[in-house]
Amino acid sequence: MQPMPTTAQAPSRVAVAIVEDDAGFLDALRQAVRTADDLRLSGVAATRADGLALLDGPPADVLLVDLGLPDGSGIDIIRAASQRWPECAIMVSSSFGDETHVMRSIEAGAAGYLLKDSAPVRIVDEIRSLAAGGSPISPIIARQILLRFRDRGTDLTPPPMAETGPAGTEAPEEIPSLLSPREKEVLSLITKGFTTVEVARMLDLSHFTVRTFVRRIYSKLEVTSKAEAIYEARTLGLLNG
Repeated sequence: MQPMPTTAQAPSRVAVAIVEDDAGFLDALRQAVRTADDLRLSGVAATRADGLALLDGPPADVLLVDLGLPDGSGIDIIRAASQRWPECAIMVSSSFGDETHVMRSIEAGAAGYLLKDSAPVRIVDEIRSLAAGGSPISPIIARQILLRFRDRGTDLTPPPMAETGPAGTEAPEEIPSLLSPREKEVLSLITKGFTTVEVARMLDLSHFTVRTFVRRIYSKLEVTSKAEAIYEARTLGLLNG
């Protein structure tokens, strides 16, 4: 593990951590990130063990993870980062494009998946997209995911609602809260018309962190817009009014 020297950084810069064992590819990524005015490299690791140790330090805004590490799988790092750096957006950069690796990475907490045929400069652009709440995915991976669900004939029809009987009958099963208290707070402020920058100022967070919260809210509620998020949250009783 190679912790980066601590220097004063502009608050708006996106902190990027990289776990990559290919020395040549890592050097290219490192150079691409360092030459971007809006990014800063917060740490690098070349093994699974060092990647896990990296999570003991200050959280990054974006974590780029290779899967085929010399001492294990990068999926272990993704899973651990989802728990220890909950506000960090995680993206895979790997030569593995098979369904097993893709789906396991997403299930572990990855929000983006790029194959290593992407140039480091393009990956930097995708890092910006990820930090802004996007989910960058290589076209061939996106097509594979779509075909997977199409071939399985995924049923998107919601399950029937439990019937509410008269007093004395069994009450409907309580729905566990989908959103964390902080996510509810962010959604509530956005519902009131505040921008992500204003929400960040009110909650004393970076606007990149607020955008990460918004991305996670959308993912949990399975929506793609603010209006849909508000509707679903109210339908589920997550918002008042």
